[in-house]
Amino acid sequence: MVLVAAVKLYEMGRLSGGAAAQLAGLPKPVFMAKLADYGVPVFKLSDDEIARDAKNA
Repeated sequence: MVLVAAVKLYEMGRLSGGAAAQLAGLPKPVFMAKLADYGVPVFKLSDDEIARDAKNA
């Protein structure tokens, strides 16, 4: 299944969201929404980035 491959490649950082969406044959917003079905986060923040953002909230 092409969608699963695109999700995995996105999760591994091998493809950008746009490239993965194109591979899957989906518009980027639809692909990004599908990531949740596979438990893949759209945003990848480090613990330090999360802590910094929390301080600035």
